[in-house]
Amino acid sequence: MNRPASISPSSAALPETAPQARSFLGHPLGLSTLFFIEMWERFSYYGMRAFLILFMTAAVAKRGLGLDTQTAGAVYGLFTSGAYLCSLPGGWLADRLLGQRHAVLWGGALICIGNLMLAIPAGLALFYGGLAVIALGTGLLKTNSTVIVGQLYQGASDSRRDAGFSIFYLGINLGAFLAPFVAGTLAEEVGYRWGFAAAGCAMLLGLAQYRLTKGWLGDAGLLPAASSAAERRRSRVLLFVGVALLGLLAAGAAAGWWSIDPRRLAQKMEWVLALIAVGFFAAVLLLGRLTVAERRHVAVIVLFFVSAAIFWAGYEQAGTTLNLFARDQTDRSLFGRFFATGLHPVTWYQSIAPLFVLLLAPVFAWIWVALGRRKLEPSGPTKLGLGLLQLGGSFLLMMLAAQLVVGSGHKAAPGWLVATYFLQTTGELCLSPIGLSNVSKLAPARLAGQLMGVWLLSISIGDLVAGLIGGEIGSGSVAAMPAQFLQMAWVGLISGAVLLAIARPVRRWMASA
Repeated sequence: MNRPASISPSSAALPETAPQARSFLGHPLGLSTLFFIEMWERFSYYGMRAFLILFMTAAVAKRGLGLDTQTAGAVYGLFTSGAYLCSLPGGWLADRLLGQRHAVLWGGALICIGNLMLAIPAGLALFYGGLAVIALGTGLLKTNSTVIVGQLYQGASDSRRDAGFSIFYLGINLGAFLAPFVAGTLAEEVGYRWGFAAAGCAMLLGLAQYRLTKGWLGDAGLLPAASSAAERRRSRVLLFVGVALLGLLAAGAAAGWWSIDPRRLAQKMEWVLALIAVGFFAAVLLLGRLTVAERRHVAVIVLFFVSAAIFWAGYEQAGTTLNLFARDQTDRSLFGRFFATGLHPVTWYQSIAPLFVLLLAPVFAWIWVALGRRKLEPSGPTKLGLGLLQLGGSFLLMMLAAQLVVGSGHKAAPGWLVATYFLQTTGELCLSPIGLSNVSKLAPARLAGQLMGVWLLSISIGDLVAGLIGGEIGSGSVAAMPAQFLQMAWVGLISGAVLLAIARPVRRWMASA
């Protein structure tokens, strides 16, 4: 769950607010406001995400949508990918028109409305609309709540800043850990619509505390970045055009003017996102008037970008491939006597990764510091390589689990999924914060906002690919799973080995950053 914080392109230029006299764990009191809005937002997001593909693939008789697994995987990929893509316009809107404070409020309201739309059994059009509204709201809220955290401190020299972000990050994973036990259990035991309603109510609780404690934020995020009247007019025109286009698309879909094929759309979006990334990096390298050192730094960022996209394409299968494996091929009799089905909920497995993050993040931070004191800390490329190797190792475990299922005819023990999530989490802690940190160091100052923004594109591409892969694996037979898991293991292992092999020359290219 240790996803890079969404970053508004011009956040570095925003004013910063002095800490208040009262404090929250020794930090500005406004940090508690942001801690809880982020905790409830992640509760809402990971709560509904935990059972989203289960709902889509469940039979209509069981109050699901009855979609085939490939279509459901494509919808899942489009939604999770879109949530990160929307971070870019979310940051732009806050910078130009709303200010971060109001953007967070509007984002939370959209997330709440979107989940309540999903709770209404009114067909695919409303379902797709609800997912789109949640993605838009997520882009508004997550982007700008992170920016406000930074504005609570007096400046980059405030020694509490890093610890403040760590506390904020704790709220993210606390929400992600609790949500599957509440929203997921409601969805599976009472009805999927109740799970969506619980996710919407969680966001409503977050909004209520945000409104009640908004005074603790001082002036942080209250106003948009300074701009001319002409710039504001242009921004309003662009916003009006964007909203009109979205409204036209929604009306057309609801009226049946055109049909949506999620699989074809997801496959086309893969190419669109890849071309955007290639075009952006090509323009920066060829037309960006970079010095030799800057060109090398951007080339390293390209390498990190590709590594991150590969990692997220494997990691995000927690919500697709691994979720379906938990439902269909895992022995869930443990604690089954407490449930009418005799099985514990599938969604509980979605709490494992955030729990490991909560437990292991301080350990990894201590390890890097301890190694750094001894001048033994691995370089950024080495850490990314280790992260990919662990991702590959996690799919080797899944290959063995699938082989046992095929060979014995019995379901796999839960320990296989627990061990898989453990390796993926340790890989995440090697790759995600390290990649983000190194991009912030390597990016030329005049391109820092753009390169941080495009870094989110690696997550978006990975999420989309994860949905498509999950749909393909879930639609096949269990006999095909060992070979499919082995293919994914090779991707992680080979890409990790390549990064380790070239770590030394890459480190030299990074040396001047």
